[in-house]
Amino acid sequence: MPELLDRFLKYVQIDTQADDHSESSPSTSKQLELSRLLADECKQLGLKDVSISKHGVVLATIAQTVTHHAPTIAWVAHVDTSPETSGTNVKPIVHREYDGGDIVLPGDPTKVIRGEENPDLCNLLGGTIITTDGTTLLGADDKAGIAVIMSAAEQLMKRRDLAHGPIRLVFTCDEEIGRGTQHLSVKDIDAVCAYTLDGDGQGKIDGETFSADLAIVSVTGINIHPSIGKGAMVNAVRILSEFLAGLPQDSLSPETTEGREGFIHPYSIEGGVAHAEARLILRDFETSQLKVYADLLESIAAKLRTAHPKARIEITIKEQYRNMREGLSKEPRALAKAIEATEAAGHEPQLSIIRGGTDGSLLTALGLPTPNLSTGEHNPHSPLEWTSLEEMQAAVDVLVQLAITWGREEG
Repeated sequence: MPELLDRFLKYVQIDTQADDHSESSPSTSKQLELSRLLADECKQLGLKDVSISKHGVVLATIAQTVTHHAPTIAWVAHVDTSPETSGTNVKPIVHREYDGGDIVLPGDPTKVIRGEENPDLCNLLGGTIITTDGTTLLGADDKAGIAVIMSAAEQLMKRRDLAHGPIRLVFTCDEEIGRGTQHLSVKDIDAVCAYTLDGDGQGKIDGETFSADLAIVSVTGINIHPSIGKGAMVNAVRILSEFLAGLPQDSLSPETTEGREGFIHPYSIEGGVAHAEARLILRDFETSQLKVYADLLESIAAKLRTAHPKARIEITIKEQYRNMREGLSKEPRALAKAIEATEAAGHEPQLSIIRGGTDGSLLTALGLPTPNLSTGEHNPHSPLEWTSLEEMQAAVDVLVQLAITWGREEG
């Protein structure tokens, strides 16, 4: 575990924040720093077929140790972090022998990880918890997944007596903004199934994700000096504010939903009198509901167009990813082997759903069934983000058993 911890701490201190306003790929060039590091580490471990594309996608292969033709599987994680919270100058703090109390983050003492709000902490007494200092996110989403994959790869390369088939390592960029597979071909992965390492807790196996769209609401007004604004000014800021105020206040939001309930989530707003823009994510486990949410946004806009005829109000919908549920049925062994491996590693498997998405959503849609596995992520995208070293180690153990389990298969 000390090596796993050191690896994780090294990764999170590299700023890899994505930018959903950027049209470049990757959306931020700083993601390439971690991609290059991972490619170098794969070579140092002795992995085969190591490559890094100009878009930051890293591929590598752990060669098989079995003598028969075993199926190839893939392990996938993303290097980028969320655009919602700064990833610059991350200062991870290691809390050893966690005593069960609230954790005050010293960089901003108003930020407190409270046990009552984080029930998973009660299962980790005496363990090692890693947090931020409260001024940035931690980046465990998904650098915990990267550290888990690299640690499992290192273990398999040191233990060539363990019988397993070929394993492809895949590290992507811009997963957080829905572009993780934009420059990735499933033919290049060449596996029967894959597993994203991008989940919370321990022992969870996610067989469903949200379906997701991005909505961009753009208001164009008329700017003029406020001293002569009467009858002439059309304030885009005010109109956009009216639009957001028209969203349901007691439903259809992350603050008011749970389980299988979907939502509309405005997460970014910028602009001025002449032009203002908001970005909203539409999420639901049933893909058909996304059209319902888009129609709701359009109905709010229609009323505002009547009330403000001089303004231009536009809504653009961009598809992001889809629920992996149907695609996983094409390779039923994907979930079955994950359950078997989790049990073999000494943990209780929990089939679950994820109120979010992973590269696995996109890969499954492209024809590569890709469930998601736990890596100990908690409170992602937030200064209150934390992870557990023991849960990360549990994920390493599951991956090793997953390699062994698939190695028994033929063809």
